[in-house]
Amino acid sequence: MKARTRFAPSPTGYMHIGNLRTALYEYLIAKSGGGDFLLRIEDTDQKRYVEGATDIIYSTLKTVGMNWDEGPDIGGNYGPYVQSERKPIYAEYAHKLVELGGAHYCFCAPKEESEDDEAEENAVPAKFQDPCKRLSLEEARARIAAGEPFTVRQTINKKGKSRFHDEVYGDIEIDYDDLDEGVLLKTDGFPTYNFANVIDDHLMEITHVVRGNEYISSTPKYNLIYETFGWTPPVYVHVPQVMKDAQHKLSKRNGDASFQDLVAKGYLPEAILNYIALLGWNPGDDREIFSLSELEKAFSVERLNKSPAIFDIVKLTWMNGCYIRELSAEDFHRLALPYYQKCLTRSLDLAALSKVLQPRIETLADIAAQTDFLEQLPDYDLALFENKKMKTDRDIANNALRLVAALLPQVEPWSNENLFEQLKKLAADNGLKNGQVLYPVRIALSGRETTSGGATELAAILGREESLARINVALQRLGEQG
Repeated sequence: MKARTRFAPSPTGYMHIGNLRTALYEYLIAKSGGGDFLLRIEDTDQKRYVEGATDIIYSTLKTVGMNWDEGPDIGGNYGPYVQSERKPIYAEYAHKLVELGGAHYCFCAPKEESEDDEAEENAVPAKFQDPCKRLSLEEARARIAAGEPFTVRQTINKKGKSRFHDEVYGDIEIDYDDLDEGVLLKTDGFPTYNFANVIDDHLMEITHVVRGNEYISSTPKYNLIYETFGWTPPVYVHVPQVMKDAQHKLSKRNGDASFQDLVAKGYLPEAILNYIALLGWNPGDDREIFSLSELEKAFSVERLNKSPAIFDIVKLTWMNGCYIRELSAEDFHRLALPYYQKCLTRSLDLAALSKVLQPRIETLADIAAQTDFLEQLPDYDLALFENKKMKTDRDIANNALRLVAALLPQVEPWSNENLFEQLKKLAADNGLKNGQVLYPVRIALSGRETTSGGATELAAILGREESLARINVALQRLGEQG
């Protein structure tokens, strides 16, 4: 059987890490077996709809390379793929379910309906004893014909335990008495999540459903709907939540980063996707770096974990650094340019700067902190010129910088490689060690004890005029103190 999976997000804002991981696992289940991956927009909760959120969903999936085979923008044989465009379908099946005894009409106050709907959306059981359940179908239809507002609620008459299998958690039993008879169709004609996803998954011939393990307790309610209609349920794949720590789940509401936030902080989409693949799945060996195509080949449902996954920003940052170092020089420079434009205004050799930074940063956002001294020389402490390891003090630094200042106007070509050879020769000709020349130059050019680049790399980036100007500043300050 060819797998058909769907990613069915609600357009309520940014793409949360947990949502993106669900999409990835759905995608990998489909693609690892040559199946189809569908995109369906679940916008039935109009109160939470955010303008532009659907575009964010499209953009995020395309950015990470998870292209869908069917969806709102490209169509398919099972559309529409936007739930608000499927209202007549839900109404038809809701009334059929009532006729089959799997649901009943409810005329309770909107307040109760609203509270129930909120519980459904958050996968939190909220027991509701519905007096309308005792109404006959004829009486209920008469009240509807009279114009009375109504909802359709699920009817749960079964006793004992519901039993079903999950690919991650195995065989599960849940007592029918623990299930709430929740709203399936609201007064405005929109379905709740618990009804719409069952109808759509069946009609779209979805074979595997991936969702968070908080929905395990609701699965018997879905299965009752499948059973009443005589349909076969999909394969269930419930995954543990992505956690901030052992007690708190990752949540945008609590200030935790979304996919868009991480990209804005300089993380590469490919690295983010690679990292979240490992939040609940492992390949069975020590390998950690995977492209999306490699994940398609390596992924298997059997290696999904039951334990909650802790989002470790330190691990993601390390992985991002690995991805940055694997970029071509051209690709890194292209990605770095917007960051240079934000923090640098002076004329610099940006290609040379990219060559220096690429092996030394972990996120693109590191660029600002690594380059601020290039924009403006800081007011540094002259004690930086004193370094036992380099065997320098202020007098040695003063002498070395005078020699360098005399040499630099004649250096051609002005490149890191040539500057390095010229300064090494200068040191040898004057009885100095390389570090006794290069270290003072680096301090004079940067005003920092540590920098991403060495002395001649910084000189190549700053250019001849600015390099000489900074060395002369150092000489003036050393002379004044001397």
